[in-house]
Amino acid sequence: MMKLKFIIGIAFVLSNGMLFGQSEVKLERPEQELTISRHIYGHFAEHLGRCIYDGFYVGEKNDSIPHTGGVRVDVIEALKKLNIPNLRWPGGCFADTYHWKDGIGPKAQRPSMVNNWWGGVTEDNSFGTHDFLNMCELLGAEPYLAGNVGSGEVQELTDWVQYVNFAGKSPMSDLRRKNGRHEPWKVKFWGVGNESWGCGGNMTADYYTDIFRKYATFMSDWTNGSGLYRIASGANSADYNWTETLMKKIPASLMKGMGLHHYAVINWNKKGSAVHYSDEEYFKTMKSAWFMNELVEKNMAIMDKYDPDGKVDLIVDEWGGWYEVEPGTNPGFLYQQNTMRDAMIAGMTLNIFNNHARRVKMANLAQAVNVLQAVILTEGKNMILTPTYHVMEMYKVHQDAKLIPIALQSTDFEFNNEKIPALSVSASQDREGRTHISLVNIDPKKKNKLRIDLGGLKATKVHGRILSSDDLRAYNSFKQPTRIKPAVYQEAKIINGVVEIEIPAFSVIVLELQ
Repeated sequence: MMKLKFIIGIAFVLSNGMLFGQSEVKLERPEQELTISRHIYGHFAEHLGRCIYDGFYVGEKNDSIPHTGGVRVDVIEALKKLNIPNLRWPGGCFADTYHWKDGIGPKAQRPSMVNNWWGGVTEDNSFGTHDFLNMCELLGAEPYLAGNVGSGEVQELTDWVQYVNFAGKSPMSDLRRKNGRHEPWKVKFWGVGNESWGCGGNMTADYYTDIFRKYATFMSDWTNGSGLYRIASGANSADYNWTETLMKKIPASLMKGMGLHHYAVINWNKKGSAVHYSDEEYFKTMKSAWFMNELVEKNMAIMDKYDPDGKVDLIVDEWGGWYEVEPGTNPGFLYQQNTMRDAMIAGMTLNIFNNHARRVKMANLAQAVNVLQAVILTEGKNMILTPTYHVMEMYKVHQDAKLIPIALQSTDFEFNNEKIPALSVSASQDREGRTHISLVNIDPKKKNKLRIDLGGLKATKVHGRILSSDDLRAYNSFKQPTRIKPAVYQEAKIINGVVEIEIPAFSVIVLELQ
């Protein structure tokens, strides 16, 4: 495991009164070659609020919004620009109430259902398996299907696997062909339940372990010849006993990935506004987001104990900021705006995942459209890209690149006698030999002067892009859709193998070195 070092830098006041911090980072030689999996940059689409219906999907009969098979063209094109690697569906908590056979066949004949978890709305099942998997093909993304083990039976999940994956003749593949799809989709990623410790059944770790083993057994054959990537429902934040139980009792032959969910939330009973937050609430959100680093490292330590060969991956398939819904919206729809605070969460969290690429192989931001820390918001014909979208677009240079380990000495972001590192950094080298360094300064008031020692890396040119604002609480709205967007950054300099850079308060920078 790569250890990042943090020490307190020296803050000082310049003659113009601007407060600075001084930090250092060094690029190091890797002990082993590690690739930052592109799947770390995955997304999540649940039947929740306006994520699917009136988000991705506007219906085949819609004549006012351009669509392909009912799916918005503008949303598809925006996500493709992120190089979206995977998309998780249909949940979330919804997954353990979803019966996939209700969402296939002629749409007029599909039964409706009540979404008890999210708003108590009635859904007509017009968006189902074919719609989702065809949408993934449009996106160029791998589908990640979350199976129902809460209210569903083993046969239902095994039938779903056969329906979408089996090329030969069988009852389920024949049904797929009858419904218009001849060739299978060959879905690789399968979640075996979701949050089984909570909305997925309120199970104990021991009970879920047995359930997982049972369901996973019947999803494939003796040797998993179909190559399914079966993902267990992992821990709720710091429930390390859950991780330990699963790693101890589930063989790697059945489990390829283990989930982990953690949200940057202030207080579950009083989450605060997405836009009108205090300085204290900002600090608490950043502290909760930074806790992801500890969660990842402690879970990795447990996994190393039982799986020293690294056969099981850590899958952070729900993460992001969670606040109160926007005033006047359905409390069950989890619709929230997206400010520079969310850009800080995104940049910091993705750096954490990059730096732990040895075990973290997939992650899914919650959620893609109109829900929680969304990258896209829609309103009728209009669509806007959030600050979080722009961070993920800037960071896509890390996808499938070689991780460059770092040693970071960061100043602290302090508030009311508490402190966390002000800077977050990760680095990689792509196939063309270009080095990219992503930098986040979460301090809302101090600029940060950073000295980057390139080690043995030979580079003579540096340029970059920056996401910043003059207002910490700024966001893109339907009236001002491009208030926050990346800009060219040319202030960094290379002198004798050292990059010197000044990072503005609450900003994200991605440098490219050649």
